[in-house]
Amino acid sequence: MKILVVDDEPLARQRLLRLLKKLRPEAGCFEAANGVEAIAQARAQEPEIILLDIRMPEMDGVEVAGQLLDEPAAPAVIFCTAYDEYALEALRNHAIAYLLKPVREAELEGALQAAVRVNRAQLDSLGVAGAGREEVVSAGHRGVEALPVAEVRCFLAEDKYVRACSPSGDILLNDSLKDLELEFKTRFLRVHRNALVAGAHIARLIRSDEGWLVELTDVAERPQVSRRHLSDVKALLTG
Repeated sequence: MKILVVDDEPLARQRLLRLLKKLRPEAGCFEAANGVEAIAQARAQEPEIILLDIRMPEMDGVEVAGQLLDEPAAPAVIFCTAYDEYALEALRNHAIAYLLKPVREAELEGALQAAVRVNRAQLDSLGVAGAGREEVVSAGHRGVEALPVAEVRCFLAEDKYVRACSPSGDILLNDSLKDLELEFKTRFLRVHRNALVAGAHIARLIRSDEGWLVELTDVAERPQVSRRHLSDVKALLTG
């Protein structure tokens, strides 16, 4: 993931970059000190997300957002400003969040998660749906935890949450199983009303007293396969 931070105040940029390093340590972060630099950086780096100040010399953030909307790979825009009178303009430019300075960590985390959903919709509109995010994120009592999707073996719906299982451990997500299925439809297969499994990590299909189960690589979880989805799993295994 690439994130561009745009603000004409160096201290404001550094504060956002520190928060991003904590919340998204794997992201490639870039910075620009004005609107002209922002346009150039966005075109060169093609960031998925841009944190954008509004009041800047030469070209303000609203103008920047308006220009970037016409770009083939338009980023999700999060406005970060000390003023609240620009909210309507932000909405007109399809900003997914409008954060007042000083930006709080929890608010930024929420905006980043919303930005991921926006970019998912953009991918759908380009006909390349199914790849989805590079990681899933949990924000709970243990703090913010990220798990690369490439490591996830299965998503299991449990009570009000979905558990993402991997060899390195599990995290709880607020995403619904249905949303995850739509987002990762080329990578995860529905095997039960409460389970999605990573197609690349299915070791084998086994029969037990409980019915059919999927054995996955490097984890103990064995999601149950319903009759409705059994043929899909067999088709995947047989190619």
